[in-house]
Amino acid sequence: MSLVKFKRRPFEDILSPDFWDFKTNNLFDDRMWLRKVNEHALNIIEKPDEFEIELSAPGFNKKDFDVTIDDGCLNISAKKSEENVKKEDKYTRKEFSYSSFERSLQLPENIVDEKIKAKYDNGILRFTLSKKEEVKSKKPKHIEIA
Repeated sequence: MSLVKFKRRPFEDILSPDFWDFKTNNLFDDRMWLRKVNEHALNIIEKPDEFEIELSAPGFNKKDFDVTIDDGCLNISAKKSEENVKKEDKYTRKEFSYSSFERSLQLPENIVDEKIKAKYDNGILRFTLSKKEEVKSKKPKHIEIA
């Protein structure tokens, strides 16, 4: 087991400060992005009333994904396995593959969990996260002193 320094939001100036990706935590905080071959690209787009998240996940089907929200985190995982067996007279050919990934994003506090929508199309998993309506502050009222 190794100790890893926990830093709440290491890439505030690059990504939206409301999101933090657990997978990109960098021990030395040197802004060096080392990507694994199986790490899937992620885009976060902030709009006035919502966030849009796009996750590149080609080769999967809708049924392969498991998406949950737990303690303010959006957890995305997918698993896929295939097996092909071809038997001939004197040989058997067996091919198999297995792929999986996990991503976890800390959601900002102004997201309405019940209104999160997800759609998977052409290898892109898209999320729409609605923001809570902000309470408009009233103008200060001047009170005369008698």
